[in-house]
Amino acid sequence: MPRRLRLHIPGAFYHVTLRGNHRRDIFFKENDQRILCDLIAEVIERFGARLHAYCFMTNHVHLLIQVADMPLGRLMLHIAGRYARTIQVTLDTTGHLFEKRYHSVLVDADEYLLELLRYIHLNPVRAHMVASPDDYPWSSHHVYAGKREESWVTTDFVLSRFHWQRSQAMHAYRQFIYSHIGQSTTSPLDACNPHDHRILGGDDFAARMLGDAWHPCSHKTLEEIIGEACTIFSIMPEHLVSTSRAASLVKARAWIAYQAITLRVAPLARVARRLNRDESSLRHGVKHHFGGV
Repeated sequence: MPRRLRLHIPGAFYHVTLRGNHRRDIFFKENDQRILCDLIAEVIERFGARLHAYCFMTNHVHLLIQVADMPLGRLMLHIAGRYARTIQVTLDTTGHLFEKRYHSVLVDADEYLLELLRYIHLNPVRAHMVASPDDYPWSSHHVYAGKREESWVTTDFVLSRFHWQRSQAMHAYRQFIYSHIGQSTTSPLDACNPHDHRILGGDDFAARMLGDAWHPCSHKTLEEIIGEACTIFSIMPEHLVSTSRAASLVKARAWIAYQAITLRVAPLARVARRLNRDESSLRHGVKHHFGGV
C-alpha cells in the first residue's frame, strides 16, 4: 500500500503513538521522562497546541493532542528529534531512537474522547505494570484526578464532559476510570474507520472534517482497475504491458496509476511493475493527463 498522507485539520484532536525503534526502550535514566515532559510542554506552548492526555510507557508514548494551525508533523518532529538527540548524547549507541514515523489517528472527540482518555490512562494497568493508574507516575491521570498540577496539560475540556463544577467533574472522572480496572476491554482504536484507518470516527465525521479531500479507501484490487481500464479504453490487457507508446495506451496506463494511487489500492512502484513500465514515465503520464496525484 502507498504511504498515506497525514491529515491536518486545525483544531482537531489526534491520538499519537511514538514507539522506540524495533520497540526498544526509550527511557534509560530516572530523569528521562522529565526531559520529555519539559520538551512537550515547550513545543505545545510554542505552536499553540493543546495536550489533553499523555502516558509514557517503557518503549512508547501515547499523546492526545489538539493542534492549532501548525500541522502535527511539525510538533512531533520537534518533540521526537530533540528528545532523541538529548538522550543519545548520554548513550553509547548509534542509530534511531524512535521508529521513523509516529502513528497518528484523527479523532472524533464527540464520540471517542472519553473512551480514548481512559484507554491512555489505563495503559500501565493493562500491561500489568501497576494495579491502579494512581501507582504509575508518568501519565496525565494524576492531573485529572486532582493529585498533581501540570500547566501544560489541558484538562478543562474533558472534565467539562463529566460536570460543570470542577471538583464534581474530577470525582466523576475517577469513578469513570476506576470502574473499568480489571475489565476485559478492547482498544477504541479498533473502531477506526474501515474505509480509512487514519480516522477514529464514522464516514459522516470524516466527510465533515475533510470535505472533498476525504476519499474512502477502495476495496478494489489493482487487477479490477486494470480490467476497468481495458473496458473504458477498448484495449486488451496484453497491450498495457507491451512496449507500445501509442497515445491511447499511455493514457490508459496513466489512468490506472491515477486510480490506484487516489483510491489507495497500490503505490506507483507496484503499478509500474505490473504494467512493465518505469515509475518516471507513469508519473509523467499521470501529471500530463490528470494533473498528478
